[in-house]
Amino acid sequence: MDFQLSDDQRALRSGMRDLLGAVFDRDRLRAAVERDGALDRSLWRELGAAGFFALRLPEEAGGVGLGLPEAVLLFEEAGRALLPGPLVATHLAAGLVKGAAEGEAVVTAVAGELPVAHLAEADAVLVVGAEPLAGEALRAFAAAARPVRSMDPLTPLHCAPADAERPPAASVRTRADAERAPVATERTPAHAGRLRFEAALLTAAEQLGSAARTTEAAVQHAGRREQFGSPVGAFQAVKHLCADMLARTEPARAAVYAAAVTGDPVEIAAAKLLADEAAVRNARDCLQIHGGMGFTWEADVHLHLKRAWLRAASWLTGAGAEELLAADLGAAGRLPRSSAAPARPVPEAGGGG
Repeated sequence: MDFQLSDDQRALRSGMRDLLGAVFDRDRLRAAVERDGALDRSLWRELGAAGFFALRLPEEAGGVGLGLPEAVLLFEEAGRALLPGPLVATHLAAGLVKGAAEGEAVVTAVAGELPVAHLAEADAVLVVGAEPLAGEALRAFAAAARPVRSMDPLTPLHCAPADAERPPAASVRTRADAERAPVATERTPAHAGRLRFEAALLTAAEQLGSAARTTEAAVQHAGRREQFGSPVGAFQAVKHLCADMLARTEPARAAVYAAAVTGDPVEIAAAKLLADEAAVRNARDCLQIHGGMGFTWEADVHLHLKRAWLRAASWLTGAGAEELLAADLGAAGRLPRSSAAPARPVPEAGGGG
């Protein structure tokens, strides 16, 4: 099977990179930081006009009619650019919440016990396993929530009311059950497991984009910055750091792209695990390569690190992904080698783990 990107997919990725370079350059990034992450509605509408949110809606519903692999490419570019806002939730809400597909509505999500991002600016809230909150229900929800301090200056957070999400009792599904779940264009609140896994994968794609960007930034800085008459990249310790960053990014890329093709919950868990590690550790190594300058507010490295920490706690945490992988491996180990493999149990993914 050929997993190389097609010409159309490369053009899609390149087009999104060009668009974000034009509408969300470094000056706009810094402007967003200065206004404490408040969303730019005009930018949101530009993303909607470009098909970012409606990418997977069928054409007859006003969408682009593409699939999860193409969505992953766009979210990877969003991660590179540190694009703020509840991108994943609004994308998943396309077709469920009026205006989400066009970028006219901002939709955030309740994911387990985690704080809710951009609640003050949201027009609707996705509640996994229930109908989205809007109108009077949203106003009551927002009034009961309280703001909490966010590590990421681009992501304001609110602590949701304790009864905001009441997930069903813990259950065990077979891999066959997961595979029989509706395809991406049939997302509804009834298919909470599928929505959670899709959200985890799109978040992993953002982490992948951030990991790739910090790798590039580290290599560029190591080639420019000089010490003792030579670029710092000439020193063995710096070379090793840069090589390690690339060695984390590319396996994460392969895992994210493969999981987008298969849609397998276990493969999505592995992709999220690898992408989280790549994003967090690459940002830390990038910061180290930048030296004292990397710790300053004026540098962008700390923004990648803080966002990577925040995403790593979203939808499927490292601990949750490890548990899911361990359960799958344990089930595989109990199968008789001489017989065909029956459906294996796969635990439901929880919001934020």
